[in-house]
Amino acid sequence: MPLEDDTFITSFLLAAEPPPSQKRKLKQHMCRQTIFKLHIMLCCFAMMAVTGAITSNADDRRSYPWQVELNHWKSVKGSRSPEQLRSYLVRYPDGTFAALARALLQKIEPQEVTVMPHAPSLAKRPVRDAMPGAIESWVTGAERLAQSGFSELTAKRIGLITNHTALLRLDDRDPRVTTHLVDVLHQAKNVNLTAIFVPEHGFRGTVEAGKSVRSKTDDKTGLPIRSLYGKTRKPTRRMLSNIDLLVFDIQDIGVRFYTYISTMGLAMQAAAEAGIPFHVLDRPNPLGGEYVSGFMLEPNERSFVGQFEIPIAHGMTIGELALLIKGEQLLPNLSTLNLTVGQMQGWQRSMRWPPNQPWNPTSPNINTFDAALLYPGTGLFEATAINEGRGTQIPFTVVGAEWISHKAVIPRLNQLGLPGVEFEATKYVPKSIKSMAALPRLMGRRLNGIKIVITDYDKVQPVELGVALLSELRREARRRGGKRLFSKPAWLARMAGTRRLYKQLSQGRSGSQIAASWRDEVAKFNKVRARYLLYK
Repeated sequence: MPLEDDTFITSFLLAAEPPPSQKRKLKQHMCRQTIFKLHIMLCCFAMMAVTGAITSNADDRRSYPWQVELNHWKSVKGSRSPEQLRSYLVRYPDGTFAALARALLQKIEPQEVTVMPHAPSLAKRPVRDAMPGAIESWVTGAERLAQSGFSELTAKRIGLITNHTALLRLDDRDPRVTTHLVDVLHQAKNVNLTAIFVPEHGFRGTVEAGKSVRSKTDDKTGLPIRSLYGKTRKPTRRMLSNIDLLVFDIQDIGVRFYTYISTMGLAMQAAAEAGIPFHVLDRPNPLGGEYVSGFMLEPNERSFVGQFEIPIAHGMTIGELALLIKGEQLLPNLSTLNLTVGQMQGWQRSMRWPPNQPWNPTSPNINTFDAALLYPGTGLFEATAINEGRGTQIPFTVVGAEWISHKAVIPRLNQLGLPGVEFEATKYVPKSIKSMAALPRLMGRRLNGIKIVITDYDKVQPVELGVALLSELRREARRRGGKRLFSKPAWLARMAGTRRLYKQLSQGRSGSQIAASWRDEVAKFNKVRARYLLYK
């Protein structure tokens, strides 16, 4: 069946009842399609008969399971009962109509995550409005540059690597009022902004993870927007032909497998090769500047989700990391790069992002600070057969699968005493959400989930939490008869930076044992990174 026919039928089944004026057209279209398909089927059967393909009853017997599946689907497709649609998915999880069944489930089931009645008391949760440390206590590199009148950019053709996170607070009366750096630069009479370069997720931050970003023209300024997450991930010589200075301003989240730092590194390399200076406008690491944890990247696991030999959580600002990348030659051809950093004012290493401060989503699924804080650990679930919260409004703060036993797993997790968190039982159904997750893992299935509740933001150790959760769920998978936990072992190695994590989990190591195995390499890294730190 042609793709466009599938699309038409799917939209027809999911749509509301059409108005009478359209029913005749729909019926005519369906009749034409049916006649066309019958004609094709008759031709195919005629050809098979001529060639002797239909020679025995064996083929009839082989077609029998398909007829059973078709009859089952016909019996449930018009139902408004989630249970009947799930009965088809349980029997035919990869069936011909599985995607359509999940889409129908999405339409008729609620999206909210349901917290189970026996969840821990909410009294222990932090009150966000009472949290200390407002973001107004520091000034970003971009804000300081604006305060100087952009003197460093005068008489230069500027290429800006940025996205939606490059916001400036320039209103002293109300720090909640923000302006985008592109708008400020475009209006500055002494600045010649010639091109915008954008990373994964695009200029607006709305492109789904892993999807190519297109180059285009900015409607507001008329400037060219050049994609660094499409045909190329490194600026070409042609892209840099009319640029005197490359400026980088993107809010990162301090995690090695978050791709904005890979974009920065490749742009630094391109600038060095073209003889163009590179200027980083520094921003806070939301995880703070003291938390460093996780396996170091091994050279064999290098990829765009892991370009640099650093731990999963590196504890550096984007500017400090740029200095480390150049200073330690973590990419070739950086020795001649003219690199400068526009430093922040007032930021300290002990500062994590204040939970009472509004969070500007850095990407579609890092839509809250809770997600950013937990992502270094729960992000590893992207390589498993377990849903990592995509398809909900709380990604990376919940994980789930149909086979998880709340009664067995939740008490074990809480007994671990992991700092700053508690675990609650939940049930949820991953849905297709535009920009966030078109096809989330286990979409349309009702999952037994584990909700991570943050009780103390300063004490959370997200990488240790993630491996502890993986270890406990690996134990649960074996207890439940060998349920599949790892769907992409090679991808787990890419994200962890090593194959040791998969090996240790397969051996039944606990989360604390796994965390102990990376402490020596993190200690060595801390000695190296100390040379590049800009803040106390």
